[in-house]
Amino acid sequence: MGRGRAKAKQTKVARELKYNAPQTDLDALRAELSGAKPQNGHARPPADDDDDPFAKYDDDKG
Repeated sequence: MGRGRAKAKQTKVARELKYNAPQTDLDALRAELSGAKPQNGHARPPADDDDDPFAKYDDDKG
């Protein structure tokens, strides 16, 4: 007992995802695929290899 409520919620969520797709920012997608920087500043900064948080535990270094 109780399976009906869970299944109804799953059906509702699936229906919302199927018919109410979220808005896609096509300009940001185009910029990401072309390698250009987005204009709205939502890009992640490049990873810096020197900032390894576990480097101090590495016995093989140095």
